[in-house]
Amino acid sequence: MSHITSPETPPAAPLDCASPLLEVRDLQTSFIVGEGEQVRAVDGVSFTVSSGETLAIVGESGSGKSVTSLSIMRLLPKKIGMITGGSISVRGRNLAQLSEREMRRVRGNEIGMIFQEPMTSLNPVHTIGQQISEVVIEHQKLSKKAAWARAIEMLEIVGIPEPVKRASNYPHQMSGGMRQRAMIAMALACEPTLLIADEPTTALDVTIQAQILELMKDLQARLGMAIVFITHDLGVVAEMADRVVVMYAGQVVETGLVNDIFANPRMPYTAGLMQSIPHIGSSENKKKLQTIPGYVPLLTRLPSGCRFRTRCTYATDLCAAAEPPLETLEDGRSVRCVRWRDLDLTPRRAT
Repeated sequence: MSHITSPETPPAAPLDCASPLLEVRDLQTSFIVGEGEQVRAVDGVSFTVSSGETLAIVGESGSGKSVTSLSIMRLLPKKIGMITGGSISVRGRNLAQLSEREMRRVRGNEIGMIFQEPMTSLNPVHTIGQQISEVVIEHQKLSKKAAWARAIEMLEIVGIPEPVKRASNYPHQMSGGMRQRAMIAMALACEPTLLIADEPTTALDVTIQAQILELMKDLQARLGMAIVFITHDLGVVAEMADRVVVMYAGQVVETGLVNDIFANPRMPYTAGLMQSIPHIGSSENKKKLQTIPGYVPLLTRLPSGCRFRTRCTYATDLCAAAEPPLETLEDGRSVRCVRWRDLDLTPRRAT
């Protein structure tokens, strides 16, 4: 029986803090489009995650967030999606070099994943209990009876009422919030050291969203696991994350501690994302929310120089001259912008 149901049991012991749990270095992921042309959807992405830490990866749709998570899990579409460079290391082992058989042992057991839409991720012809049991049998080698008991236990842990009854339900017999909780139960059934959550609350109403976020924080505190939280919602980032990686058009454009990013963004794109957040009680709400003009460019038609420059109000000819590097600042933050020294992007809130 799992130790996580006992409130007296302390959180899992953290890994050696000298080395990160997850280390992604210069990750490059490409897709084949059209007549065999390769397009790089993730271009040189690097970040680390330590045990017990929550890292948020943020950006608009098309920025490369989900492709990064699928690359880590080695779940890219076969024949058209491939890792073409870089490394993905968990506890020092490069996942990009593992065989598919070896990778199956990692998924679910060492790394759990919550997908964005449960109805497309859960199997409609198997009960929730069967699907959780299958994961436990595969990785923990339990008997069917013990695995079923574990499935019921996990449903109880994630706050699903009448877990014995619900274990026999099919996905369509559960509400959206319950399906998402069932996905979390499945992802955590083998107590992974790393959880990847890809937009896990996007399709839920705000009340259920708050419950799911609170559940994830509680389970993280009890298990001591690391979380990579993928979202476009900076409000969720403020609630959940320790550090932030901002992505745009397949690249990392800014990184830093949550408090630093919110207090003083250095990249105009990050500042634009923050300006689009509504603030309750502020006179800003009487005005139209600010938005970033235009759209994320097609990867087949990237602009010269900075990829954000065609949407950036601060862009100059210098921004078109060459692609800016990701520069590490003295405080440990990183930013990809040639003008970051000249700009004051500190948020100014009306009251």
